[in-house]
Amino acid sequence: MTTHPASAPSPRPASPVTLVASDLDRTLIYSAAALQLPMPDAEAPRLLCVEVYEGKPLSYVTETAAALLAELTDAPSTVFVPTTTRTREQYHRIHLPGRAAEFAICANGGHILVDGESDRDWQRTVAGRLAEECASLAEVRAHLVAAADPAWLLKERVAEDLFAYLVVDRTQLPPDWTKELAAWADPRGWTVSLQGRKIYVVPRPLTKSAAMREVARRTGATLTLAAGDSLLDADLLLAADRGWRPGHGELADAGWNAAHVEVTAESGVAAGEEILRRFLRTARTDAVAGAGVPAPVPDSLTTRR
Repeated sequence: MTTHPASAPSPRPASPVTLVASDLDRTLIYSAAALQLPMPDAEAPRLLCVEVYEGKPLSYVTETAAALLAELTDAPSTVFVPTTTRTREQYHRIHLPGRAAEFAICANGGHILVDGESDRDWQRTVAGRLAEECASLAEVRAHLVAAADPAWLLKERVAEDLFAYLVVDRTQLPPDWTKELAAWADPRGWTVSLQGRKIYVVPRPLTKSAAMREVARRTGATLTLAAGDSLLDADLLLAADRGWRPGHGELADAGWNAAHVEVTAESGVAAGEEILRRFLRTARTDAVAGAGVPAPVPDSLTTRR
């Protein structure tokens, strides 16, 4: 067993701490296209813009969700950790209500931000494990470019020099192309995920769950809660003590479930409100009980099996 260097100060376990790790896009924040507001316009909830891109509003929460998030981030025994596949630049466009998060997870676990800055020890830990266990990003990217057909390829991108993704025309994408790519990537230590118009190719050790466990270690968390809607959130939900997924999204489309993961009754932006209420209720119960539950799946980037 190879153990990578520990990358943080000792945990701070004075009292029970609940760590809340939540995906952002289509879990807590929503674009106009993802809002799903079925009611008449006059009855729609008031919205708060939390992201502007190229001078235009891009992502929203309801005003009720904004108040719930502010309450969650102000709770003394709760550590709220935004957890996203977004790059650091994309994450920094978002301005969430409430107290600024001390920790955030970006690039699908490739970066742990501490007060907005990427933790260098964690970067070294990630880089070391990817070098040991995976084919290089250059090899993967070269294969993607060679195998993709310009007839359906719209964009090819690299995120944070950690993983790659393609933006495709789903109507023209051959039905077996993603499976063939996955078969090529698997023995090289990479995974493939088709989500909407994007095909993600991600190193297998690069996970949100590994980064969440590291933040939990640093904060001495006694209970971990998580939420997410996409296939790249499945490992995060499995690693948490309790989890929630919206009634929409890739996980919903795939019929994905786990015993400790609940599905919201709501879909669209209303699901963001429901998830925040569940976070608050569970965190308060844990604070009152004065004890947490150990995480069920022992997996961390700090230890390689």
